[in-house]
Amino acid sequence: MEVDGLLLTILGVSAGILILTGWVEQIYKGYKTKSMKDISKFLMMFIAAGSILWLIYGTIVSDVFIIGTNTAGLILMIIVSAMKRKYQNTVKV
Repeated sequence: MEVDGLLLTILGVSAGILILTGWVEQIYKGYKTKSMKDISKFLMMFIAAGSILWLIYGTIVSDVFIIGTNTAGLILMIIVSAMKRKYQNTVKV
């Protein structure tokens, strides 16, 4: 079964948007509530490791969608991790 290039492009862009939207929503919610207590640091480590491996794979196969999505995902995970570290030391009054 052969898939045309436009369909692959739509598929890749859609997948990237869906994955990254979850991180943006989490950042927004954390910023608003000033709490990231429900975010597991182990989850973040495993997802980051998976993203790094996907990034390496995407680079090897020269796939811009895999490279772009995982680079953006890693940046968003760094933001979530920084927010988690910052807000865990904040005492709510």
